[in-house]
Amino acid sequence: MIKDWFYDKLKSDIGEGRYNHSLRVMETSKDLALRYGCSVEKAELAGLLHDCGKFQGDINLLKVAADFDIILDSVMEKNVQLVHSLIGAVLAEREYGIEDKEVIDAIRYHTTGREHMSLLDKIIYIADLIEPGRDFPGVEELRKLAYEDIDSCMLEALDHTIEYVIQRKMLIHLDSVKARNQLLIQKNIE
Repeated sequence: MIKDWFYDKLKSDIGEGRYNHSLRVMETSKDLALRYGCSVEKAELAGLLHDCGKFQGDINLLKVAADFDIILDSVMEKNVQLVHSLIGAVLAEREYGIEDKEVIDAIRYHTTGREHMSLLDKIIYIADLIEPGRDFPGVEELRKLAYEDIDSCMLEALDHTIEYVIQRKMLIHLDSVKARNQLLIQKNIE
């Protein structure tokens, strides 16, 4: 359950711009949860806190991860912008008192996805990508697809993200590849 103090703490920690993004992700998550029969309370909570590990200012996320005893794989070490999701999962638990594993996992995997994603995982990943403040080629199609077929949208969202990462000559996290492959296998079975 979202407590009133979450809003002030989050805004102070991540800054106004990212805070406003988080509010939009929370609302989009709620809408998707209503559409697909997922817990609205969990979707709002995970949507609000999904970026709680993205601090404002010049913070060394690798050092924060080490301070929290988070073990990073080689891709995370080289692709530091992914690390905030792992830090966020720890912060959600330690500083916001979140005990629900499903909410914590949705925060943890909102940047990479993972094999056998829960409905909440998919909702948070997609909501982060399609919230109304996002503007990139193909976002309108993703927004439409999100309310038609969440698995097809998740597959398209992963494709979009992987293409983006490839274009920038960055490392692709194995969790994203596994998530995509599992969705493709699932679609071919149906």
